[in-house]
Amino acid sequence: VFFLCLLAGCSICWFNTVCFVLCIKNFPANRALALSLTVSYNGVSAALYALAGDAISASTSSLYLLLNSLVPLIVSIAALVPILRQPSVDPLSPEAVRSDSIMFLLLNMLAVLTGVYLLLFGSNTSDTSTSRLLLGGAVFLLVFPLCVPGVVYARRWFHHTIHSSFQLRGSGFILVDDDDLELHKRLVSRETSYNNLNGSLLSDDEVCEYRSSSQKLCNKEEDSARCCEKMIEKDQLVMLGEEHPAHVLVGRLDFWLYYIAYFCGGTIGLVYSNNLGQIAQSLGHSSNTTLLLTLYSSFSFFGRLLSAAPDYVRAKFYFARTGWLTIALLPTPVAFFLLAALSNSTAALRVGTALIGLSSGFIFAAAVSVTSELFGPNSVGVNHNILITNIPIGSLIYGVLAAVIYDGNVGRGLKLMFSDSVVCMGRDCYFLTFVWWGCLSVVGLVCSLLLFIRTKHAYDAFERNRALVEPQRNRSSNSIA
Repeated sequence: VFFLCLLAGCSICWFNTVCFVLCIKNFPANRALALSLTVSYNGVSAALYALAGDAISASTSSLYLLLNSLVPLIVSIAALVPILRQPSVDPLSPEAVRSDSIMFLLLNMLAVLTGVYLLLFGSNTSDTSTSRLLLGGAVFLLVFPLCVPGVVYARRWFHHTIHSSFQLRGSGFILVDDDDLELHKRLVSRETSYNNLNGSLLSDDEVCEYRSSSQKLCNKEEDSARCCEKMIEKDQLVMLGEEHPAHVLVGRLDFWLYYIAYFCGGTIGLVYSNNLGQIAQSLGHSSNTTLLLTLYSSFSFFGRLLSAAPDYVRAKFYFARTGWLTIALLPTPVAFFLLAALSNSTAALRVGTALIGLSSGFIFAAAVSVTSELFGPNSVGVNHNILITNIPIGSLIYGVLAAVIYDGNVGRGLKLMFSDSVVCMGRDCYFLTFVWWGCLSVVGLVCSLLLFIRTKHAYDAFERNRALVEPQRNRSSNSIA
Protein backbone atom coordinates (compact mmCIF):
# COMPACT_ATOMS: atom_id res chain seq x y z
CA VAL A 1 0.00 0.00 0.00
CA PHE A 2 2.86 2.36 0.83
CA PHE A 3 4.49 1.66 -2.55
CA LEU A 4 1.21 2.22 -4.43
CA CYS A 5 0.60 5.52 -2.60
CA LEU A 6 4.15 6.59 -3.47
CA LEU A 7 3.59 5.87 -7.15
CA ALA A 8 0.21 7.62 -7.08
CA GLY A 9 1.72 10.74 -5.51
CA CYS A 10 4.46 10.92 -8.13
CA SER A 11 1.91 10.34 -10.88
CA ILE A 12 -0.32 13.18 -9.65
CA CYS A 13 2.62 15.61 -9.62
CA TRP A 14 3.62 14.72 -13.18
CA PHE A 15 0.05 14.77 -14.42
CA ASN A 16 -0.78 18.16 -12.90
CA THR A 17 2.47 19.71 -14.13
CA VAL A 18 1.82 18.57 -17.70
CA CYS A 19 -1.71 19.99 -17.56
CA PHE A 20 -0.49 23.34 -16.19
CA VAL A 21 2.27 23.67 -18.79
CA LEU A 22 -0.10 22.75 -21.64
CA CYS A 23 -2.62 25.38 -20.51
CA ILE A 24 0.01 28.09 -20.23
CA LYS A 25 1.58 27.17 -23.58
CA ASN A 26 -1.63 26.84 -25.59
CA PHE A 27 -3.70 29.63 -24.03
CA PRO A 28 -1.26 32.45 -23.25
CA ALA A 29 -3.92 35.15 -23.53
CA ASN A 30 -6.52 33.28 -21.46
CA ARG A 31 -4.13 31.45 -19.18
CA ALA A 32 -6.08 31.98 -15.96
CA LEU A 33 -9.36 30.87 -17.52
CA ALA A 34 -7.84 27.68 -18.95
CA LEU A 35 -6.11 26.83 -15.67
CA SER A 36 -9.25 27.46 -13.66
CA LEU A 37 -11.36 25.25 -15.89
CA THR A 38 -8.76 22.47 -15.97
CA VAL A 39 -8.25 22.39 -12.22
CA SER A 40 -11.99 22.70 -11.59
CA TYR A 41 -12.80 19.30 -13.03
CA ASN A 42 -10.38 17.72 -10.57
CA GLY A 43 -12.87 18.67 -7.88
CA VAL A 44 -15.71 16.49 -9.17
CA SER A 45 -13.72 13.24 -9.21
CA ALA A 46 -14.94 12.09 -5.80
CA ALA A 47 -18.61 12.78 -6.59
CA LEU A 48 -18.27 11.09 -9.98
CA TYR A 49 -16.64 7.98 -8.52
CA ALA A 50 -19.32 7.80 -5.81
CA LEU A 51 -22.01 7.90 -8.48
CA ALA A 52 -20.18 5.31 -10.59
CA GLY A 53 -19.76 3.04 -7.56
CA ASP A 54 -23.50 3.16 -6.81
CA ALA A 55 -24.30 2.45 -10.46
CA ILE A 56 -22.02 -0.58 -10.78
CA SER A 57 -22.02 -2.18 -7.34
CA ALA A 58 -22.77 -0.17 -4.22
CA SER A 59 -21.64 -2.97 -1.89
CA THR A 60 -18.09 -3.37 -3.27
CA SER A 61 -15.68 -0.87 -1.75
CA SER A 62 -12.72 -2.15 -3.77
CA LEU A 63 -14.52 -0.94 -6.89
CA TYR A 64 -13.35 2.62 -6.14
CA LEU A 65 -9.73 1.49 -6.31
CA LEU A 66 -10.37 -0.23 -9.63
CA LEU A 67 -12.07 2.87 -11.07
CA ASN A 68 -9.28 5.10 -9.81
CA SER A 69 -6.78 2.85 -11.56
CA LEU A 70 -8.45 2.39 -14.93
CA VAL A 71 -10.34 5.62 -15.65
CA PRO A 72 -7.32 8.00 -15.51
CA LEU A 73 -5.26 5.55 -17.58
CA ILE A 74 -7.89 5.28 -20.33
CA VAL A 75 -8.56 9.03 -20.44
CA SER A 76 -4.84 9.84 -20.50
CA ILE A 77 -4.23 7.51 -23.44
CA ALA A 78 -7.14 9.11 -25.31
CA ALA A 79 -5.79 12.61 -24.58
CA LEU A 80 -2.27 11.68 -25.64
CA VAL A 81 -3.07 11.84 -29.37
CA PRO A 82 -4.13 15.52 -29.56
CA ILE A 83 -1.37 16.49 -27.13
CA LEU A 84 1.36 14.97 -29.32
CA ARG A 85 -0.20 16.35 -32.52
CA GLN A 86 -0.72 19.90 -31.27
CA PRO A 87 0.44 22.57 -33.74
CA SER A 88 2.73 25.45 -32.91
CA VAL A 89 0.98 28.30 -31.10
CA ASP A 90 0.94 31.59 -33.00
CA PRO A 91 0.10 34.95 -31.40
CA LEU A 92 -3.64 35.63 -31.46
CA SER A 93 -5.36 38.77 -32.65
CA PRO A 94 -7.62 40.65 -30.21
CA GLU A 95 -10.64 39.24 -32.06
CA ALA A 96 -9.40 35.68 -31.60
CA VAL A 97 -8.61 36.35 -27.94
CA ARG A 98 -12.13 37.61 -27.34
CA SER A 99 -13.57 34.63 -29.20
CA ASP A 100 -11.59 32.25 -26.99
CA SER A 101 -12.74 34.16 -23.90
CA ILE A 102 -16.37 33.70 -24.93
CA MET A 103 -15.73 29.99 -25.45
CA PHE A 104 -14.26 29.75 -21.97
CA LEU A 105 -17.31 31.54 -20.61
CA LEU A 106 -19.58 28.95 -22.23
CA LEU A 107 -17.40 26.13 -20.92
CA ASN A 108 -17.58 27.57 -17.41
CA MET A 109 -21.38 27.73 -17.65
CA LEU A 110 -21.40 24.10 -18.73
CA ALA A 111 -19.05 23.24 -15.86
CA VAL A 112 -21.41 24.93 -13.38
CA LEU A 113 -24.27 22.83 -14.76
CA THR A 114 -22.13 19.70 -14.33
CA GLY A 115 -21.29 20.65 -10.74
CA VAL A 116 -24.95 21.28 -9.86
CA TYR A 117 -25.92 17.96 -11.41
CA LEU A 118 -23.35 16.04 -9.37
CA LEU A 119 -24.26 17.98 -6.23
CA LEU A 120 -27.91 17.02 -6.59
CA PHE A 121 -27.46 13.42 -7.73
CA GLY A 122 -23.90 12.48 -6.73
CA SER A 123 -25.00 11.10 -3.35
CA ASN A 124 -27.88 9.14 -4.85
CA THR A 125 -28.65 6.01 -2.85
CA SER A 126 -31.59 4.70 -4.90
CA ASP A 127 -31.72 1.50 -6.94
CA THR A 128 -29.03 0.46 -9.40
CA SER A 129 -31.00 1.25 -12.56
CA THR A 130 -31.60 4.86 -11.45
CA SER A 131 -27.94 5.22 -10.49
CA ARG A 132 -26.89 4.03 -13.95
CA LEU A 133 -29.22 6.54 -15.58
CA LEU A 134 -27.77 9.35 -13.46
CA LEU A 135 -24.23 8.18 -14.25
CA GLY A 136 -25.06 8.30 -17.96
CA GLY A 137 -26.19 11.91 -17.58
CA ALA A 138 -22.98 12.82 -15.73
CA VAL A 139 -20.80 11.17 -18.39
CA PHE A 140 -22.70 13.05 -21.11
CA LEU A 141 -22.05 16.39 -19.36
CA LEU A 142 -18.37 15.53 -19.00
CA VAL A 143 -17.97 14.47 -22.65
CA PHE A 144 -20.06 17.28 -24.13
CA PRO A 145 -17.20 19.88 -24.00
CA LEU A 146 -15.44 17.77 -26.65
CA CYS A 147 -17.98 19.25 -29.08
CA VAL A 148 -16.46 22.70 -28.58
CA PRO A 149 -13.61 22.19 -31.10
CA GLY A 150 -16.18 21.29 -33.73
CA VAL A 151 -18.16 24.43 -32.93
CA VAL A 152 -14.97 26.51 -33.18
CA TYR A 153 -14.04 25.09 -36.59
CA ALA A 154 -17.61 25.55 -37.85
CA ARG A 155 -17.61 29.15 -36.66
CA ARG A 156 -14.29 29.83 -38.40
CA TRP A 157 -15.62 28.35 -41.63
CA PHE A 158 -18.75 30.45 -41.36
CA HIS A 159 -16.70 33.56 -40.58
CA HIS A 160 -14.42 33.10 -43.57
CA THR A 161 -17.28 32.17 -45.89
CA ILE A 162 -19.80 34.87 -44.96
CA HIS A 163 -18.49 38.39 -44.34
CA SER A 164 -19.60 39.74 -41.03
CA SER A 165 -20.25 43.39 -40.36
CA PHE A 166 -19.58 43.06 -36.64
CA GLN A 167 -16.23 44.08 -35.22
CA LEU A 168 -15.03 42.40 -32.04
CA ARG A 169 -12.88 44.30 -29.63
CA GLY A 170 -10.12 42.91 -27.42
CA SER A 171 -11.04 40.68 -24.54
CA GLY A 172 -11.94 42.25 -21.26
CA PHE A 173 -11.38 38.95 -19.51
CA ILE A 174 -7.58 38.81 -19.69
CA LEU A 175 -5.72 39.57 -16.48
CA VAL A 176 -2.17 38.99 -17.64
CA ASP A 177 -1.14 37.84 -21.11
CA ASP A 178 2.30 37.64 -22.66
CA ASP A 179 2.01 40.77 -24.82
CA ASP A 180 0.72 42.81 -21.91
CA LEU A 181 3.54 41.56 -19.72
CA GLU A 182 6.19 42.61 -22.22
CA LEU A 183 4.63 46.05 -22.65
CA HIS A 184 4.29 46.34 -18.89
CA LYS A 185 7.96 45.46 -18.38
CA ARG A 186 9.10 48.06 -20.92
CA LEU A 187 6.90 50.75 -19.42
CA VAL A 188 8.05 50.00 -15.88
CA SER A 189 11.70 49.94 -16.93
CA ARG A 190 11.30 53.27 -18.77
CA GLU A 191 9.51 54.83 -15.82
CA THR A 192 12.03 53.69 -13.23
CA SER A 193 14.99 54.74 -15.33
CA TYR A 194 13.41 58.16 -15.87
CA ASN A 195 12.47 59.17 -12.33
CA ASN A 196 13.86 56.35 -10.14
CA LEU A 197 10.84 56.43 -7.86
CA ASN A 198 10.22 52.74 -7.32
CA GLY A 199 11.15 51.92 -3.73
CA SER A 200 11.87 48.29 -4.51
CA LEU A 201 14.80 49.35 -6.74
CA LEU A 202 16.33 51.64 -4.11
CA SER A 203 17.96 50.96 -0.82
CA ASP A 204 16.13 51.88 2.35
CA ASP A 205 18.50 54.83 2.97
CA GLU A 206 17.95 56.18 -0.55
CA VAL A 207 14.18 55.86 -0.17
CA CYS A 208 14.27 57.73 3.12
CA GLU A 209 16.59 60.42 1.69
CA TYR A 210 14.39 60.96 -1.36
CA ARG A 211 11.20 61.19 0.62
CA SER A 212 12.71 63.53 3.20
CA SER A 213 13.74 66.01 0.51
CA SER A 214 10.70 65.80 -1.76
CA GLN A 215 7.72 64.75 0.35
CA LYS A 216 8.80 65.55 3.94
CA LEU A 217 7.83 62.07 5.12
CA CYS A 218 11.02 60.94 6.86
CA ASN A 219 11.10 62.56 10.29
CA LYS A 220 11.48 61.51 13.87
CA GLU A 221 7.74 61.53 14.60
CA GLU A 222 7.17 58.82 11.98
CA ASP A 223 9.96 56.39 12.87
CA SER A 224 7.58 53.65 13.96
CA ALA A 225 5.46 54.05 10.84
CA ARG A 226 8.56 54.03 8.63
CA CYS A 227 9.80 50.85 10.29
CA CYS A 228 6.55 49.08 9.43
CA GLU A 229 6.65 50.55 5.92
CA LYS A 230 10.20 49.32 5.38
CA MET A 231 9.17 45.81 6.38
CA ILE A 232 6.36 45.92 3.83
CA GLU A 233 8.52 47.41 1.07
CA LYS A 234 11.57 45.21 1.61
CA ASP A 235 12.32 43.04 -1.44
CA GLN A 236 8.99 43.79 -3.10
CA LEU A 237 8.23 42.62 -6.62
CA VAL A 238 8.94 45.28 -9.21
CA MET A 239 6.63 43.95 -11.90
CA LEU A 240 4.42 41.00 -12.75
CA GLY A 241 5.66 38.18 -14.93
CA GLU A 242 9.37 38.52 -14.12
CA GLU A 243 10.99 35.10 -14.34
CA HIS A 244 12.32 33.67 -11.06
CA PRO A 245 14.64 30.64 -11.22
CA ALA A 246 14.30 28.25 -8.31
CA HIS A 247 17.31 29.61 -6.41
CA VAL A 248 15.94 33.15 -6.67
CA LEU A 249 12.40 32.03 -5.80
CA VAL A 250 13.31 30.49 -2.44
CA GLY A 251 15.11 33.68 -1.44
CA ARG A 252 12.06 35.94 -1.78
CA LEU A 253 9.90 36.88 1.19
CA ASP A 254 6.83 37.04 -1.04
CA PHE A 255 7.24 33.39 -1.94
CA TRP A 256 7.36 32.29 1.68
CA LEU A 257 4.30 34.36 2.57
CA TYR A 258 2.61 32.67 -0.37
CA TYR A 259 3.89 29.26 0.77
CA ILE A 260 2.56 29.67 4.32
CA ALA A 261 -0.79 30.99 3.06
CA TYR A 262 -1.19 27.86 0.91
CA PHE A 263 0.18 25.62 3.68
CA CYS A 264 -2.31 26.99 6.23
CA GLY A 265 -5.20 27.29 3.78
CA GLY A 266 -5.69 24.89 0.91
CA THR A 267 -3.60 22.11 2.45
CA ILE A 268 -5.68 22.09 5.66
CA GLY A 269 -8.81 21.80 3.53
CA LEU A 270 -7.29 18.83 1.70
CA VAL A 271 -6.40 17.10 4.99
CA TYR A 272 -9.93 17.71 6.24
CA SER A 273 -11.36 15.97 3.17
CA ASN A 274 -8.99 13.03 3.67
CA ASN A 275 -10.27 12.62 7.24
CA LEU A 276 -13.90 13.31 6.41
CA GLY A 277 -15.02 9.69 6.74
CA GLN A 278 -13.51 9.30 10.20
CA ILE A 279 -14.78 12.72 11.28
CA ALA A 280 -18.33 11.79 10.26
CA GLN A 281 -18.01 8.46 12.05
CA SER A 282 -16.79 10.04 15.30
CA LEU A 283 -19.60 12.61 15.27
CA GLY A 284 -22.21 9.93 14.66
CA HIS A 285 -22.95 10.83 11.06
CA SER A 286 -21.60 7.75 9.29
CA SER A 287 -24.76 7.49 7.19
CA ASN A 288 -24.04 10.93 5.76
CA THR A 289 -20.46 10.23 4.71
CA THR A 290 -21.29 9.97 0.99
CA LEU A 291 -23.33 13.15 1.17
CA LEU A 292 -20.51 15.01 2.96
CA LEU A 293 -17.99 13.76 0.41
CA THR A 294 -20.23 14.94 -2.42
CA LEU A 295 -20.70 18.31 -0.70
CA TYR A 296 -16.96 18.82 -0.35
CA SER A 297 -16.26 17.65 -3.90
CA SER A 298 -19.01 19.77 -5.48
CA PHE A 299 -18.22 22.95 -3.56
CA SER A 300 -14.52 22.46 -4.24
CA PHE A 301 -15.51 22.33 -7.90
CA PHE A 302 -17.49 25.56 -7.58
CA GLY A 303 -14.59 27.20 -5.75
CA ARG A 304 -12.24 26.28 -8.58
CA LEU A 305 -14.65 27.76 -11.10
CA LEU A 306 -14.96 30.93 -9.03
CA SER A 307 -11.21 31.40 -9.30
CA ALA A 308 -11.86 32.61 -12.86
CA ALA A 309 -14.27 35.32 -11.61
CA PRO A 310 -11.52 38.00 -11.34
CA ASP A 311 -10.89 37.65 -15.08
CA TYR A 312 -14.57 37.94 -15.99
CA VAL A 313 -15.29 40.98 -13.80
CA ARG A 314 -11.96 42.66 -14.47
CA ALA A 315 -13.38 45.06 -17.05
CA LYS A 316 -15.90 46.33 -14.46
CA PHE A 317 -14.03 45.82 -11.21
CA TYR A 318 -10.28 45.28 -10.96
CA PHE A 319 -8.72 43.72 -7.90
CA ALA A 320 -5.32 42.06 -7.49
CA ARG A 321 -5.47 38.28 -7.69
CA THR A 322 -3.58 38.01 -4.39
CA GLY A 323 -6.45 40.00 -2.87
CA TRP A 324 -8.94 37.47 -4.20
CA LEU A 325 -6.77 34.76 -2.66
CA THR A 326 -7.08 36.47 0.73
CA ILE A 327 -10.86 36.65 0.39
CA ALA A 328 -10.94 32.96 -0.56
CA LEU A 329 -9.13 32.04 2.67
CA LEU A 330 -11.76 33.68 4.88
CA PRO A 331 -14.28 30.78 4.90
CA THR A 332 -11.72 28.26 6.20
CA PRO A 333 -11.22 29.60 9.76
CA VAL A 334 -14.94 30.39 9.95
CA ALA A 335 -15.78 26.80 9.03
CA PHE A 336 -13.35 25.21 11.53
CA PHE A 337 -14.49 27.40 14.43
CA LEU A 338 -18.09 26.61 13.46
CA LEU A 339 -17.29 22.89 13.50
CA ALA A 340 -15.60 23.23 16.89
CA ALA A 341 -18.57 25.06 18.38
CA LEU A 342 -21.43 23.09 16.78
CA SER A 343 -19.90 19.78 15.76
CA ASN A 344 -22.92 17.83 17.04
CA SER A 345 -25.16 19.62 14.57
CA THR A 346 -25.68 17.93 11.21
CA ALA A 347 -26.34 21.29 9.56
CA ALA A 348 -23.10 22.76 10.95
CA LEU A 349 -21.12 19.77 9.66
CA ARG A 350 -22.60 20.17 6.19
CA VAL A 351 -22.13 23.95 6.09
CA GLY A 352 -18.56 23.67 7.40
CA THR A 353 -17.70 21.00 4.84
CA ALA A 354 -19.15 23.10 2.02
CA LEU A 355 -17.24 26.23 3.13
CA ILE A 356 -13.94 24.36 3.40
CA GLY A 357 -14.47 22.80 -0.03
CA LEU A 358 -15.30 26.18 -1.57
CA SER A 359 -12.26 27.87 -0.03
CA SER A 360 -9.71 25.15 -0.77
CA GLY A 361 -11.02 24.70 -4.31
CA PHE A 362 -10.54 28.39 -5.07
CA ILE A 363 -7.00 28.28 -3.66
CA PHE A 364 -6.02 25.18 -5.63
CA ALA A 365 -7.15 26.72 -8.93
CA ALA A 366 -5.99 30.30 -8.33
CA ALA A 367 -2.55 29.27 -7.05
CA VAL A 368 -1.26 28.28 -10.49
CA SER A 369 -2.19 31.68 -11.95
CA VAL A 370 -0.73 33.50 -8.94
CA THR A 371 2.53 31.58 -9.30
CA SER A 372 2.65 32.40 -13.00
CA GLU A 373 1.98 36.10 -12.47
CA LEU A 374 4.28 36.68 -9.50
CA PHE A 375 7.23 34.50 -10.50
CA GLY A 376 7.02 34.13 -14.28
CA PRO A 377 4.96 31.95 -16.68
CA ASN A 378 7.95 30.14 -18.17
CA SER A 379 9.13 28.88 -14.78
CA VAL A 380 5.72 27.89 -13.45
CA GLY A 381 6.31 24.14 -13.92
CA VAL A 382 9.23 24.12 -11.47
CA ASN A 383 8.08 26.95 -9.20
CA HIS A 384 4.59 25.59 -8.61
CA ASN A 385 5.94 22.16 -7.74
CA ILE A 386 8.21 23.83 -5.18
CA LEU A 387 5.14 25.57 -3.78
CA ILE A 388 3.05 22.41 -3.45
CA THR A 389 5.71 20.62 -1.44
CA ASN A 390 3.65 22.04 1.41
CA ILE A 391 0.90 19.50 0.62
CA PRO A 392 2.78 16.33 1.71
CA ILE A 393 4.43 18.22 4.58
CA GLY A 394 1.10 19.63 5.73
CA SER A 395 -0.65 16.29 5.30
CA LEU A 396 1.90 14.69 7.61
CA ILE A 397 1.87 17.44 10.25
CA TYR A 398 -1.89 18.01 10.30
CA GLY A 399 -2.59 14.29 10.10
CA VAL A 400 -0.31 13.53 13.06
CA LEU A 401 -1.91 16.37 15.03
CA ALA A 402 -5.38 14.98 14.40
CA ALA A 403 -4.22 11.43 15.22
CA VAL A 404 -2.64 12.43 18.54
CA ILE A 405 -5.79 14.23 19.66
CA TYR A 406 -7.96 11.37 18.40
CA ASP A 407 -5.91 8.72 20.24
CA GLY A 408 -5.93 10.87 23.37
CA ASN A 409 -9.72 10.63 23.47
CA VAL A 410 -9.99 7.03 22.34
CA GLY A 411 -10.50 5.85 25.91
CA ARG A 412 -14.03 7.12 25.60
CA GLY A 413 -14.41 5.20 22.35
CA LEU A 414 -16.48 2.25 21.29
CA LYS A 415 -15.04 -1.09 20.22
CA LEU A 416 -16.36 -2.05 16.82
CA MET A 417 -17.85 -5.49 16.25
CA PHE A 418 -15.88 -7.80 13.91
CA SER A 419 -12.86 -5.56 14.26
CA ASP A 420 -9.95 -4.93 16.58
CA SER A 421 -10.15 -1.19 15.92
CA VAL A 422 -11.32 1.17 18.63
CA VAL A 423 -13.26 4.17 17.42
CA CYS A 424 -13.45 7.45 19.32
CA MET A 425 -17.04 8.69 19.48
CA GLY A 426 -18.16 12.19 20.46
CA ARG A 427 -17.32 15.83 19.78
CA ASP A 428 -14.13 15.69 21.88
CA CYS A 429 -12.45 13.45 19.30
CA TYR A 430 -11.94 16.34 16.87
CA PHE A 431 -12.76 19.43 18.95
CA LEU A 432 -9.14 20.43 19.62
CA THR A 433 -8.20 19.45 16.05
CA PHE A 434 -10.78 21.88 14.67
CA VAL A 435 -9.54 24.61 17.03
CA TRP A 436 -5.90 24.06 16.00
CA TRP A 437 -6.76 23.92 12.32
CA GLY A 438 -8.84 27.09 12.70
CA CYS A 439 -5.97 28.95 14.39
CA LEU A 440 -3.49 27.80 11.75
CA SER A 441 -5.84 28.92 8.98
CA VAL A 442 -5.91 32.38 10.61
CA VAL A 443 -2.11 32.42 10.28
CA GLY A 444 -2.51 31.59 6.59
CA LEU A 445 -5.06 34.38 6.24
CA VAL A 446 -2.65 36.91 7.79
CA CYS A 447 0.19 35.80 5.49
CA SER A 448 -2.11 36.07 2.49
CA LEU A 449 -3.09 39.60 3.54
CA LEU A 450 0.58 40.60 3.84
CA LEU A 451 1.24 39.11 0.40
CA PHE A 452 -1.62 41.16 -1.03
CA ILE A 453 -0.29 44.37 0.54
CA ARG A 454 3.22 43.70 -0.78
CA THR A 455 2.11 42.82 -4.34
CA LYS A 456 -0.79 45.24 -4.76
CA HIS A 457 1.45 47.95 -6.22
CA ALA A 458 2.76 45.54 -8.91
CA TYR A 459 -0.79 44.60 -9.95
CA ASP A 460 -1.90 48.24 -9.91
CA ALA A 461 1.10 49.30 -12.01
CA PHE A 462 0.36 46.56 -14.51
CA GLU A 463 -3.29 47.60 -14.76
CA ARG A 464 -2.36 51.25 -15.29
CA ASN A 465 0.11 50.35 -18.02
CA ARG A 466 -2.37 48.01 -19.66
CA ALA A 467 -5.00 50.78 -19.67
CA LEU A 468 -2.49 53.04 -21.45
CA VAL A 469 -1.59 50.60 -24.22
CA GLU A 470 -4.94 48.89 -24.79
CA PRO A 471 -6.58 51.81 -26.69
CA GLN A 472 -3.58 51.97 -29.02
CA ARG A 473 -3.75 48.21 -29.58
CA ASN A 474 -7.47 48.36 -30.38
CA ARG A 475 -6.94 51.24 -32.83
CA SER A 476 -4.14 49.31 -34.56
CA SER A 477 -6.33 46.22 -34.77
CA ASN A 478 -9.24 48.17 -36.23
CA SER A 479 -7.00 49.87 -38.79
CA ILE A 480 -5.60 46.50 -39.91
CA ALA A 481 -9.12 45.09 -40.17
